Amino acid sequence: MAWNSKWRLAVVICLLLHVHWASSSQEIMKKLTTGFVKAVETCKQELNLGDHIMQDFLNYWREEYDLVNRDTGCVIMCMASKLDLITDDMKLHHGKAHEFAKSHGADDDLAKQLVDMIHECEKTHATVQDDCMKTLEIAKCFRTKIHVLKWAPSMETILEEIMTEV
Repeated sequence: MAWNSKWRLAVVICLLLHVHWASSSQEIMKKLTTGFVKAVETCKQELNLGDHIMQDFLNYWREEYDLVNRDTGCVIMCMASKLDLITDDMKLHHGKAHEFAKSHGADDDLAKQLVDMIHECEKTHATVQDDCMKTLEIAKCFRTKIHVLKWAPSMETILEEIMTEV
């Protein structure tokens, strides 16, 4: 009987740790998103794009939202470049991306996991020739992986965070 109680307690503790890990990972994703979004306006102006591009960024974490606009990939690529997260051959700079994640609250393990996810997405879409479309596909792949882990921040939280920084 005592063993059974200890087993249940162990399961409850594991579940609580998992919930804490997921919610803290969700918080990290919120910080990363708001840190990344700061470059949107600059890139939007540099690429001479209208305000329509903001719709994709406002809806990025919504799973049901289709990301199909090539320009969104171009803006993401521009933002990653501004944040010095990509190499000259338009691939993720693992070390800098790792440090970017850590500077937004991720520990070493979480930062490595995020970089690995993006790297897997890069490999999956390596045959796409157009850099903007490739970046868009990588962003969609990453979004899917984050949703599978239930780490996606809510859009309400993101919007609130962005509005407080404006």
